[in-house]
Amino acid sequence: MTVTPAPAPSQMLPHAMPACPNGRLALFAIRRMGAHGLADAHAAHAMLNGFGESFRRPLVLMRALMADLAGSAAGNIAIAPCCCMRMTAAESAVLTILAQVETAPEKAQLLLADLLGIRRVDGVLASAAALSAAFADAGRPISG
Repeated sequence: MTVTPAPAPSQMLPHAMPACPNGRLALFAIRRMGAHGLADAHAAHAMLNGFGESFRRPLVLMRALMADLAGSAAGNIAIAPCCCMRMTAAESAVLTILAQVETAPEKAQLLLADLLGIRRVDGVLASAAALSAAFADAGRPISG
């Protein structure tokens, strides 16, 4: 019998928390919805606090993106608990996609295809672009 040691925490959560507060808001919503469902009240409350009266568009688009990611992924997408101050590689990829979908769409498309494990990601990429635009239109652009 061979015993393999558990991976170090830095290997499980290799990326630092985003410096951008808008990225942290998006990450919180991703984690809450990923763990507790699309109708999670804590995610909705965070979006209300972050966007004020105009919270509905980013909230609905975040729900749409999460549903698209879950429905399209060929495998599991690793998310960390909300209390973690580091990110998984998948979370980092999603935030990079949201930050660069408008400025570097080819890169975002390749990252998304790698994340989902499928070739055709146009629908999910459109959801990511809509969410990114909603954040930017509200004065809260997600930066990489």
